[in-house]
Amino acid sequence: MARFGSDTRPIIGRGPSLVARFLLLAALSIGLMVGDHRNHYLTTLHNLLSTSIYPVHWLVDAPFSATHWVLDNLTDREQLRRDNARLTTQVRDLQVSVQTLAAVTAENQRLRELGEATEEITKKRLITQIMNVDLDPLRHRVLLNKGQTDGVFKGQPILDAHGVFGQITQVGRYTSEAILISDPEHGIPVRVNRSGLRTIAAGTGNLNQLNLPFLTGEADIKVGDLLISSGLGGVFPAGYPVGIVTKMERNPSETFATVEAKPLAKLDSDYEVMLIWYQPPAIEPAITPPSAPSSSATTDSTALKSDSTANAKTPAASKNNKTKNNASSSSTKSNHSR
Repeated sequence: MARFGSDTRPIIGRGPSLVARFLLLAALSIGLMVGDHRNHYLTTLHNLLSTSIYPVHWLVDAPFSATHWVLDNLTDREQLRRDNARLTTQVRDLQVSVQTLAAVTAENQRLRELGEATEEITKKRLITQIMNVDLDPLRHRVLLNKGQTDGVFKGQPILDAHGVFGQITQVGRYTSEAILISDPEHGIPVRVNRSGLRTIAAGTGNLNQLNLPFLTGEADIKVGDLLISSGLGGVFPAGYPVGIVTKMERNPSETFATVEAKPLAKLDSDYEVMLIWYQPPAIEPAITPPSAPSSSATTDSTALKSDSTANAKTPAASKNNKTKNNASSSSTKSNHSR
């Protein structure tokens, strides 16, 4: 009796091996990552994913927002009374200060008018809230609740009430990702407020520490100096506080000094930050003055004028010569006839 053969191998073991599948999937994943990094093929997918998970971020942030709202609206009467008394005292002190600063303000206004000062560097400001914080200790990134619908753009500077906070790295439809100045991948051009020395403040992965790696031992900087944004690069406006120098060590055997600073922005406790629309100053092109004519060119032009004058006089001279020849020939004929 004929019997049909059957494959006794398990179904799971059939097909390509697990190693081949792993290598294929790994190569496909690496190819997608490289292609997206170089050519941004998955930008649309990123935007769609960012838009789709926005409700999840909103739901996660909702309890904290509700808690803040309840705490703000259920403050007891005694606390409000103390705050009112404190603010009344501050208003009285500020009124006295304003009286002394009125003359200085008027003088400053006159100087600005005389100097034809330019418009304000920040044309627009927008308050935004932090919805999420990256838990990776080496990636200092936060998620903000403003995106393309609010006019946010990549590279936009961010400030808080104390100094420079960071800048936008990715923009979604309703949210955006920001990198802090303490991130190891971030650097900001700064200037020492006391001496005017310019350098770069780089992130270290520590929220309370910035590194200034490009200062030599002879640099005019010391502990306690204020670092402000220099405005170079056109990303951050000039004059905003960045940090305070906390460490300055000069080693004679090394070219560069060890300089550290502490950020002034409250990177680990800010709940709201401010987006600014910064308009960098326009750079006018250099105007090249017209070059003076050279002596050779002057000589050539003079020679050309003299040649043209000589050519203009030549026909008249030839006409006079012809007249003289005719007169002499007629006189000769008359003599022969006599």
